Amino acid sequence: MLLVLALALALFVLPSPWGVVAVAAAAVVEIAETGFWIWLSRRRSVQVGAETLIGARGEAVDGALVRVDGELWQVRTDAALAPGEAVRVVGRDGLVLEVERETVESGTPRT
Repeated sequence: MLLVLALALALFVLPSPWGVVAVAAAAVVEIAETGFWIWLSRRRSVQVGAETLIGARGEAVDGALVRVDGELWQVRTDAALAPGEAVRVVGRDGLVLEVERETVESGTPRT
């Protein structure tokens, strides 16, 4: 937007040497702004998709289902799970989550 305004000023309002300066300054600002927004968008981690499930915490509903972020998922685990037991997602195979029991370290509350 700034570049378009600078071009209009350069063509219709500003005298010859200042029009070139206005366009060059507007181009530098536009390039810097574009670079900033690209940098800002790339520094965030993945927010959607199956990749976000890895590391998520959940609660066992029964031996074959867990609730993760409000959704029920089929699970594969080495140990039997009791209802209400806290689990952590360690992998995914299609629509089946691989989970393990969440261990409570001393002094660290479970959330």
